[in-house]
Amino acid sequence: MTVKYTFSKKPLVDEIKVMPIHKGQCHCGGVKFTVNLPNGLIEPRRCNCSMCRRRGAVVASVALNDLTIFEGESLLSLYQFNTNTAKHYFCARCGIYTHHQRRSNPELYAFNIACLDGIDPFVLKNVPVLDGEDHPADRP
Repeated sequence: MTVKYTFSKKPLVDEIKVMPIHKGQCHCGGVKFTVNLPNGLIEPRRCNCSMCRRRGAVVASVALNDLTIFEGESLLSLYQFNTNTAKHYFCARCGIYTHHQRRSNPELYAFNIACLDGIDPFVLKNVPVLDGEDHPADRP
């Protein structure tokens, strides 16, 4: 059986409108959270570090107290590597990366924009890629 796929016909945009307090969840719905976004998505981006390159997520950041897990916290698994500073969280049931506490600024969470209800990060026109491959904390 052959399946013919087509390209998305959604128009590309410079920014995505979000609710001031936006809900999100993992794929299976076991982990649910809110993010406080009064100024929208600030600096959506990708990263080319060994972890981000493999997961391919578009992220934005918020202060630690602006992301609240309100259901399924017990389903979150933690993954750390290298300096063990960043804390990467994903749903143990469906495997979706939801957020991480940043290494470059541990006072912030980066969150997976694709987990926000009703949001498609693939319509963003220009998503910069941070050079996490050459992270300042890895330099001698």
